[in-house]
Amino acid sequence: MAMRTSLYQAHLDAGAKMVDFGGWDMPINYGSQIKEHQAVREDAGIFDVSHMTIVDVEGNQAEAYLQKLLANDVAKLKSEGKALYTGMLNNDGGVIDDLIVYRMKKGFRTVVNCSTRDKDLAWMNQEIQSFDATLTERDDLSMVAVQGPKAIEKTLSVLPSDAATIVQSLTPFQGLPHQEWFFARTGYTGEDGLEIMLPHVEVNKFWQDLLAAGIVPTGLGARDTLRLEAGMNLYGNDMDDSKHPLESAMGWTLAWEPADRTFNGRAALEKVKAEGQYGKLTGIVLEGRGVMRSHQAIHATEDGPAVGEITSGTFSPTLSQSIAIARIPKDLKGSCFVEMRGKMVAVRIVALPFVRNGEKQFD
Repeated sequence: MAMRTSLYQAHLDAGAKMVDFGGWDMPINYGSQIKEHQAVREDAGIFDVSHMTIVDVEGNQAEAYLQKLLANDVAKLKSEGKALYTGMLNNDGGVIDDLIVYRMKKGFRTVVNCSTRDKDLAWMNQEIQSFDATLTERDDLSMVAVQGPKAIEKTLSVLPSDAATIVQSLTPFQGLPHQEWFFARTGYTGEDGLEIMLPHVEVNKFWQDLLAAGIVPTGLGARDTLRLEAGMNLYGNDMDDSKHPLESAMGWTLAWEPADRTFNGRAALEKVKAEGQYGKLTGIVLEGRGVMRSHQAIHATEDGPAVGEITSGTFSPTLSQSIAIARIPKDLKGSCFVEMRGKMVAVRIVALPFVRNGEKQFD
């Protein structure tokens, strides 16, 4: 039997279509994925993301532990609440998971993917053995995301004044606590908004308050089209433990300095970087009819061999055309071909993201 979040009944009451996602019963949509997508781009939508795994890291060597565990450097986080995006790598440089880490008053908070929970926790527990630090999974907390140009404004309307003051002080990619709640100005849609962690017993009332404020309940279907438009990776599609950050559009998350920080996978990545024999993750767009999907082959020429593949593909509601993220050779530029139903279809190679703040980002 799949696991259920504290909002399971609220989803059913809102007319959600439920599906299994990483072992959880989650809403794929509440009737119209397109309308939910548009609500986030134009106004505000709310997602239940309580299936994500929240892990707090504390202790005298919490920072040193995370400096070894993560490819980005948590020492960059100079003040409470600052956050960074990073990969957690294996010793070969493969991406075990991607995650966000926040500096807390005491230690750090990490949020990792639900589908990788077991292997993440196993790896994190293995790696912490030589450090004076502890891991605490916060399975007492639910998590919701409110995203869109009016997300913060509408969320503020349902918060008490002291909590609203915390939210108003947040800058992008920052999170701060208020009593047992935690407000973060982060998200997975390419829009401004908040991710809010709060006790299970309080989440249903908060959810209903947000719905009453005119925020649209939004399922995993729209979450996927939104993140793809924003050029954001999905673990298991666009990267995994067999792919390294340099070939997964995550090179910017590798903190090479200081040179003596020996994070997991560093030696392997330095060799890969020096040799330069790896592909790139980029955007492609289909100007004509059809929808590109994951695993379709990419060809440099119409009659040439496959040189890459689509990692994520969909129809973009914002752009009214098919878009995809693909892993292709570094020197392939301009255009290429996608094999769709036995036919070679010309597509254009573009930089990510496709959409930012609701606006098209390529010519």
